[in-house]
Amino acid sequence: MQKAHDIDYRIYGEEMQYVDIELDPGETAMAESGAFMMMDEGVQMQTIFGDGSQQQGGGFMNKLFNAGKRLLTGESLFMTAFTNAGQGKKRVAFASPYPGKIIPLDLYELEGKVVCQKDAFLCAARGVSIGIEFQRRLGTGLFGGEGFIMQKLEGDGMAFVHAGGHVFQRVLHEGETLKIDTGCLVAYSRTVSYDIQFVGGIRNSIFGGEGLFFATLRGPGKVWIQTLPVSRLASRILAYGTVNRKEEGSLLGGLGNLLDGDGR
Repeated sequence: MQKAHDIDYRIYGEEMQYVDIELDPGETAMAESGAFMMMDEGVQMQTIFGDGSQQQGGGFMNKLFNAGKRLLTGESLFMTAFTNAGQGKKRVAFASPYPGKIIPLDLYELEGKVVCQKDAFLCAARGVSIGIEFQRRLGTGLFGGEGFIMQKLEGDGMAFVHAGGHVFQRVLHEGETLKIDTGCLVAYSRTVSYDIQFVGGIRNSIFGGEGLFFATLRGPGKVWIQTLPVSRLASRILAYGTVNRKEEGSLLGGLGNLLDGDGR
């Protein structure tokens, strides 16, 4: 018997998407702080510790402990529950935080667990547990960067994660290996094994322009990949805004700055 609330949904938009969730009376959707966009009258909001899953029983201190683990993934202690307290079907919508795609994950079909980047989770049906996934291998912990501390989504309901740029799914067969930048990895199913591998070669390490390590994923299972990690987007914007651009010629470069509004 399914434990999570059985919600219906529809995803709208292209580059800046939002997910519209339909709630029957008594059904609840959980979302991270800041994801809310709009809701029908009759939907009640409630701020709670953790994710509100049934696994968090046992009193206030146990709920606080489970919620506190979320701080390690960069999330808040609190989540917001949106419950249909009225009559008939009601809708609540959650928006993506930056350009990219919203990925629906049916945990029932994915054998009850998906591991995702720590900033990827957007919202889920109540009953889905949002926890922390430590990578156990020493190399992953020392050098994994974005891939060391991840989130795990467990249960049998719908969950939604967000990723940047173009997003696609790769199905790995038994023993098939995929090497990927740690930031470009969005999520993977529970049957995929994950590790960090050194790029190798002095010239690759010093002059390659990429990271010294990449994620190695071995099948079988499903992997979701993004082309624009939010960390990469933020670093490019920061570099563009704080460093004077180097043009080919000072005269043409200065003219270009005037034309595009940068008159410094």
